[in-house]
Amino acid sequence: MSMSEYDTGMFSPVNQPPIVAPQAAKALQRIAEVRRQQSVSLRKVARRTRTDIRTLRQEEDETSDLRISRLYEWQKALEVPIADLLIDSDAPLSTPVLERARLVRVMKTVAAILETAQSPSIQRMAQMLAEQLVEIMPELKDVSPWHSVGQRRTLDEYGRVAEFSYSEDIWRNL
Repeated sequence: MSMSEYDTGMFSPVNQPPIVAPQAAKALQRIAEVRRQQSVSLRKVARRTRTDIRTLRQEEDETSDLRISRLYEWQKALEVPIADLLIDSDAPLSTPVLERARLVRVMKTVAAILETAQSPSIQRMAQMLAEQLVEIMPELKDVSPWHSVGQRRTLDEYGRVAEFSYSEDIWRNL
């Protein structure tokens, strides 16, 4: 064991090395990495948080799902922004949200076809597709079609535009 590992609290004569998480588990946080970057020992974190080292080791496992209050305790102990402790996912949205967004886009397309179709057979097929989508996800029932040009406004909304006041500086720069 090197001296740097001992100094950072990674290993000590009393404690065992941390258990490696299975690869199938998803990383949720990076507390251990940040702690090492900050050169803070587990003993120091234990003193600051009044928590035993064994519990801290379990919490440092990147697959540990910690309560937000516990993340704030780690954040205070390590003196870093809480965002530094969290894993920033490469995926913009979670899978269920992404799937819902895709279904909404499909429903908007179907609604646009229903609105513009001239042929009764195309209208009938689009209506069947709309009903099937609503069967899968009932909240799609009220999805409006894509806007053909710009954003559609109701007559009510045209009146609301006049309620906004703009600075005269905007008009001078044009």
